[in-house]
Amino acid sequence: MRALFSYLRLNLQRQHQPSKLWLVVLVWVGCLLYMLFQGGKTSVMLFSMVTLLSLYLIGGGFRGVGRARGSRHLSIGGDHSEIIHAGDQVQVRLNVTIPGFLPLPYVIVRETLKRHNGESWSFEESLIPSMRGKGELLFQTPPLERGRYRFYGTECISEDIFGLLENRGKFNAPGEFLVLPRTVFVPYWEMGSRHSRLGGQQTSQLMSRPETNQINGVRDYVYGDRISRIHWNATARTGIWKSKEFEHEALPKTVLVLDGMAEHYESGAQFELAVSVASSMLEYGMRERMGMGLFTIGEENYSFLPTDHASDWHRMQVHLVDIMSDGRGEMLHKLEKDARLFPAGSLFVLISPLQGDKAWEAFQFARLRQMNPVQIRIESPDQQGNGQENTVDPVRGMSSYTLNSLDQLPLVLGGRTL
Repeated sequence: MRALFSYLRLNLQRQHQPSKLWLVVLVWVGCLLYMLFQGGKTSVMLFSMVTLLSLYLIGGGFRGVGRARGSRHLSIGGDHSEIIHAGDQVQVRLNVTIPGFLPLPYVIVRETLKRHNGESWSFEESLIPSMRGKGELLFQTPPLERGRYRFYGTECISEDIFGLLENRGKFNAPGEFLVLPRTVFVPYWEMGSRHSRLGGQQTSQLMSRPETNQINGVRDYVYGDRISRIHWNATARTGIWKSKEFEHEALPKTVLVLDGMAEHYESGAQFELAVSVASSMLEYGMRERMGMGLFTIGEENYSFLPTDHASDWHRMQVHLVDIMSDGRGEMLHKLEKDARLFPAGSLFVLISPLQGDKAWEAFQFARLRQMNPVQIRIESPDQQGNGQENTVDPVRGMSSYTLNSLDQLPLVLGGRTL
């Protein structure tokens, strides 16, 4: 009896309102008094039925959803890949187990998914557990943007078969995942080509890199190629003149400088485009085994030295998941604060919406430290542009490429599309 009243108190504290369980207890007490004072077969039968019903209702509270447990499995579109990019939808499979032998007509499951910036989504579905108290719930999240996501406590709600009492329970099924920035496949980066359109000091440096004897692939024949460079097998197979592409000696190191100053961006979509550009270029650098690093400017500066190791690439991508446009002050001061982290002779790729004097200051910073600057200028997505034009300031020697859509990036970097 003491356990019964303890359970009643807990039930009241959880619901913060009068519980129907008290009504069940009062009816049982009334039937007991009726049997004791009235006697007879009718009172005994009535007391027996009420007792069985009360045991079922109370037992459902002790052994029902209040002790539910579960496990969670996440997948992308039926694929078990662990890499999730912005725009993907995550499929969630939640296995719920409700201990006890009492049947439940249905169970309502409520889930809450939260993003690292405070945004949240709620999911509510119902399932019918089996006779063993097991059930499986499948649902799909909306398309997600980059960030860290976590499922919080899962709440289960059920009623008895008579609809008299409602029972609640919570359990934690771990579910955390990262959503990487949206990316686009970059098939070619023209800065490493002999026939680059990226005029300036960096082109002459790349053109002067001697070639090795190691064949790196096949390309279209270009007027002026020596006969010894012609790839005869590929030419015969395709019917189009093909030339051998040889590997060059070590590529110059590349540093992507991502502008995270709040006042430089007109909208969050513009900053997300800048992050996606940086992430896409990192993927290209990893695929081509280029020594590529990352420097982000925000409230705090973060630097990753140029590398071609997969583990370092993963650290850069994870950093791009968390970065926000929260920088304040002058970008030049933040660059000068960590000037020692930029290796001399490297390519300085500024990813920023800056233009004019502000961009020229960043170019001057790079040149004074013997780096070769070029800018990928991020325009607002609602601006008109096709990303095909190279803007060059003949006086200052500034070279920048503008884009307002991630799909324009392959064209900007190499003039090739898939």
